[in-house]
Amino acid sequence: MTPTQLRAFAAVVRLGSVKAAAAELFVTEAAVSLHVGQLRKELGDQLFTRTSAGLAFTPGGLRLASRAVELLGLQDRTVLEVRAAGEGRRLLRLGTSSLFAEYAAPGLITLFAERAKDLDVELSTHRTTRFESLLMTRTVDATIGPRIARPENALASTQFLNYQVVAVASPGHPVVQVPPSPSTLRQQTWLLGPSAAEDAGVITALLHRLGVPEERQQIFQSHAAALEETKRGRGLTLTLSFAVAQDLAVGQLVQVQGRTLCAQGSWHISTLGGGQATPAADEMSRFITTPRATQAMLRGRAVAHGRFRPAVHVTLWS
Repeated sequence: MTPTQLRAFAAVVRLGSVKAAAAELFVTEAAVSLHVGQLRKELGDQLFTRTSAGLAFTPGGLRLASRAVELLGLQDRTVLEVRAAGEGRRLLRLGTSSLFAEYAAPGLITLFAERAKDLDVELSTHRTTRFESLLMTRTVDATIGPRIARPENALASTQFLNYQVVAVASPGHPVVQVPPSPSTLRQQTWLLGPSAAEDAGVITALLHRLGVPEERQQIFQSHAAALEETKRGRGLTLTLSFAVAQDLAVGQLVQVQGRTLCAQGSWHISTLGGGQATPAADEMSRFITTPRATQAMLRGRAVAHGRFRPAVHVTLWS
């Protein structure tokens, strides 16, 4: 099984035909058919058949399609990492929740990267339900978010910070005058960051506990954007208490009172267990529990100009 064969099969799966795959790969249809034929012979599976409606994939073909994407992605990443290592640089790939990425990651990563000038840190945000898969396929070296429970010590998780989620509103909002009833809360407009769209998590659980209907939830591309709209009096939001401490102190925001309007959460760093974690991931696991790292995450530190490179869904700090 070669990368060329897998690339040809993956193209057939994605595009739905051998002809389209050949055009994308700039080879002949016969070449694509040859690669697929070699896979069929080696794996003992037909992989797919042609029907009047298009290609019909066997269960084995569908399994190979998923694995091919992972293997090809690993190959591409390995090439980049080997080249970087040859240039004397190391790479740490972190996968985090959107809440951590926005509020705690900048300070942590800036401080961590300053300790080793040969280290690049790549941060990507993901749904926390994907964390285990990202680690097991070596798509990332470490994840930061909820604890991942997996048997047989395949993964190692370390708790490093507790946090509190609170509900806040502008000083003039009606719900800050008296503790609102559950029915009143369900009728409000809730201005929320991307973490509210997660299938799990502290904010999602709190919204479910309050019974806030989806039509009363407005989800923004960032938690900061939701917070700005909240300051304008356009609704309530759920946010980290340390992130709005200054706003609460100067009276720009007011915490909405009520037993059901706050929740506790904790962040964990998870890596491959059994000595399989990369040295950079082990180094981050140790560093993230230190008082200096905690202060950096809580206070935040801007990434210096020239050391910040944004990309779609992925932000890089060097």
